[in-house]
Amino acid sequence: MLYGTPKLSDADIRVVEEIEQMRHDLRMHLRPQEQWTKQLRRSLTARAIVGSNTIEGYAASVEDVEALMAGEAPLETSDTTRRELENYRRAMAYIQALSDAGTEFSYDLGLLNGLHFMMQEPHRRKRPGRLRQGPVYVTSPDDPVVMAYTGPDHTLVPGLMSELIQWLNEGDLDVPVHVRASMAHLNLVKIHPWADGNGRMSRALSTLVFAREAMLPPEFCSIEEWLGRGQNTYAYYQILGRVGGPEWSPRRATHGWITFCLRAHHLQAQQARRRVDLLSRAWSALAEAAVRDGLDERTVFALLPAFWESRVRRTVYQQDAELSPQQAVRDIREMCRLSWLTPQGQARGRYYVAGSAMRPIFESVRQSAKPYAEPYRGRSF
Repeated sequence: MLYGTPKLSDADIRVVEEIEQMRHDLRMHLRPQEQWTKQLRRSLTARAIVGSNTIEGYAASVEDVEALMAGEAPLETSDTTRRELENYRRAMAYIQALSDAGTEFSYDLGLLNGLHFMMQEPHRRKRPGRLRQGPVYVTSPDDPVVMAYTGPDHTLVPGLMSELIQWLNEGDLDVPVHVRASMAHLNLVKIHPWADGNGRMSRALSTLVFAREAMLPPEFCSIEEWLGRGQNTYAYYQILGRVGGPEWSPRRATHGWITFCLRAHHLQAQQARRRVDLLSRAWSALAEAAVRDGLDERTVFALLPAFWESRVRRTVYQQDAELSPQQAVRDIREMCRLSWLTPQGQARGRYYVAGSAMRPIFESVRQSAKPYAEPYRGRSF
């Protein structure tokens, strides 16, 4: 028996409808803007990777993860964290690719074990990609000595995983995808089928459920970035404990978990919509100003990340603009000369940030943003 999908309240249904409308608006807005959405999609993927791994204690900057995605060495991340991030990136890349796998796709244990192996490959002693053969515990975020959750006996795990996989393929197909993804997340993290890496796998499975719906690129639907922020992480642990209980107890009510996740999806969708609007306007303004300054329009591939306060790496710009190394060097040198970019660091650690010429663009495009709307009006969280 799994944790069951709850009946949605009227407020839940309204929140789902609002999320769907925002996703629809994003789909319509993204179609003609392939140039800059490539960078935005990479940034969102990097933010999801950072968020999910930060929860597990592997912290890194978004810029370092973007560098890893482009095949570059990160500037500040330790080797241990780099390996964790790179393995998670590989698994996420496969999840994104499965969005167009077609009718031949189905969930099975081999797929989930394979994704787990991608993430946990360095931890050979913990048998990555194979179900655990003993007990598993989750410690309290308040006190690592206290056991906050005890997973079901390992002899029950194969049967529970079979039930979950059957549900993923056939169960609750009529409920909103946000709810299905959230229930997949909850059940996998509570089964805790592997010796380690269960949290990241559960969040990744949620993203995979979205990828299979092909509503939007999955990086626009993931709440991993939101969950990775300090106070949200703590609330995440709290709701998992409150809803799931201290041990496997699938008869418990799950509505609180769904409310938590729908609120996160709503806030993440608001943020995605704001980013898309901001960056589309920034691309146009930067392109016009760069060309007026004698630069090629392709330089916006370097100027746009600087606009949103990311570090610009020459090799990443070279890939984005599809240039030779010599062309990329010349472009960046010219952008620095014209004060669009400012160099930082030395040698292989060199990167670029926004220069003084960017200031008018900041002022014309960036506006004081209103606070995000609370999805569940009148409720405190």
